[in-house]
Amino acid sequence: GAGTARALAANGVAVLSTYLRPADPPDPAQREEYRTNRAATADRVVGDIVAAGGRALAMEADLSDPATSAALFDRAEADLGPVDILVNNASGWVQDTFTPVTTDRYGRTMRGVSYETWSRQFAVDAMAPALLIAEFARRHVARGATWGRLIGLTSGGPAGFPTEVSYGAAKAAQENYVMSAAQELAPYGITANIVYPPVTDTGWVNDEVRRAVAEGATHTHIATGEEVGRVIAYLASEAADLISGSVVRMR
Repeated sequence: GAGTARALAANGVAVLSTYLRPADPPDPAQREEYRTNRAATADRVVGDIVAAGGRALAMEADLSDPATSAALFDRAEADLGPVDILVNNASGWVQDTFTPVTTDRYGRTMRGVSYETWSRQFAVDAMAPALLIAEFARRHVARGATWGRLIGLTSGGPAGFPTEVSYGAAKAAQENYVMSAAQELAPYGITANIVYPPVTDTGWVNDEVRRAVAEGATHTHIATGEEVGRVIAYLASEAADLISGSVVRMR
């Protein structure tokens, strides 16, 4: 999210960044850097963008609340102007499983699939993107706009996601929403794509994860947020006018 905000701002985009400081207790297997990042506001990101001459603001937002979508657009329109680009990056990540196993191979806590794990994951990774896309499209059409960009992020949900089953399922739902949007909203000048980044280190990657990536066949690279942000910024640019309905997989 931070890398994407900075990359968009570098291209002249005025950016509204959302964030949410989690209330759940920290997992002892999480790195201190990751816990610190999750507990922070977006003030540093906004400060970096403004210092570089860009326009940005931040809003703490609980995307599991259905009323949040309209509130975000109201704030963006009031302070920055009409919204042309929507990036659905937030996740309500919670690790759950159908098995009785309580920790994964990295030592992180897993829970059994329950209504709580399902609803938390789907509220942020599936419901919120659907409502945000709907709000984006409604306002876009109402003002007669002819250019727009929708970009989501996935992790390969349609293939299944063992040890993170609700996460994978919610990402698969988001992919489907994006593909539908690509077809339905094309007549209004909107492209819709979804980015499938590699393992992206926002402070959580430890030595065991690095070994797994090095030895595995699924991923070949550990990305930074800035690397992913540059791909998203490209899809949000005029150079990507003819790209829509695609899953853009990074190596």
